Amino acid sequence: MARTTSARRRRSWPAISIGVLVVLGGLWAGARYYGSGVLERTIEGWKAREAQAGRIYTCATQTIGGFPFGIELRCADAAAEFKSNRPPLALKAKDMLISAHVWQPTVLTTEFVSPLTIAEPGQPVTIQANWRHAETKVHGLPASPESVSVAVEQPVVDRSSGENLFKAERLDLNGRLVSGTVQANPVIQMVLKLAAASAPSWHQAAATPVNADITAVLRGLKDFSPKPWPVRFRELQEAGGRIEITNARVQQRDTVAVANGSLGLSASGRLNGELRLTVANLEAFLPTLGLDQMLSQEKAPSQINNALGALDRIMPGLGNVARKNAAPMIAASVNMMGQPTELEGKRAVMLPLRFDDGMVSLGPLKLGATPPLF
Repeated sequence: MARTTSARRRRSWPAISIGVLVVLGGLWAGARYYGSGVLERTIEGWKAREAQAGRIYTCATQTIGGFPFGIELRCADAAAEFKSNRPPLALKAKDMLISAHVWQPTVLTTEFVSPLTIAEPGQPVTIQANWRHAETKVHGLPASPESVSVAVEQPVVDRSSGENLFKAERLDLNGRLVSGTVQANPVIQMVLKLAAASAPSWHQAAATPVNADITAVLRGLKDFSPKPWPVRFRELQEAGGRIEITNARVQQRDTVAVANGSLGLSASGRLNGELRLTVANLEAFLPTLGLDQMLSQEKAPSQINNALGALDRIMPGLGNVARKNAAPMIAASVNMMGQPTELEGKRAVMLPLRFDDGMVSLGPLKLGATPPLF
């Protein structure tokens, strides 16, 4: 009798196992069907939210796959039109793949295939970007995103004329909501990391590659509803909002700088405020600011030219000697005006980096002006 019962149990196990697999398969298929629906609704909701800000996204062809462990939406010949920009911009990418796990459909990972072209609608391409790998990740629902991250390996941005605008070994940008909500009083933390980044067309000091790690907190936004960034920055200025640089470290060759402070916006949309800047090996950096050119006969301020001309009258050629040695003298005077300190085991100086309606000054030196944000 016992042997008969045992045999029946052994015969029933395969049937039970098959039944369990069928149920699990049904649950998995149901989860995938549900997840793919959530993914499609999430993407459509995100596109609708962006459209409210004048950013329209389209695909030449769109397919969904990725079974069984994930859900993928492939967008071939992806395009975007930013109608709210002045002037409007049209962007085109070769390919875009949006993916999500079945069990986490509101975390969207997007991979982009270069090149990306930028132009005014209906006009020839003006800027082209290429990269080895580019990926974004968005956490949260379309109406209430919690965080966004962007990671790009070996980005290169050029004008159609061939002029290089930007290149780097790697760029990482992360933004997350630290308090408030998207609908009311959001406080947003942003972290930017650059490896071997340069922007030669911006300034000669930016032509030499730098490594940077910058953390900033944006305070004063009323909400984070879809709108163009110039409109958002204007609202920030009107509300007395601030951009707090909580930690920043930049290294260019042997020069290392760290900074923190707070910046606001003037009525003209330019930066106002002051950062406390500590620099090690400042002398090596100052020549990249173009002091030699600033002190040349053509570009030097009238006061400097008058003083050097007076030296020439005392002794012919003395003015040129002073002019050639002025850069080291300025470096020494900047060090004297700053507060001596130490940074990462090196002799350093602490100086104020001031922004006065966009005009940037490092201690006594005027470096240039920042563009308006609105």
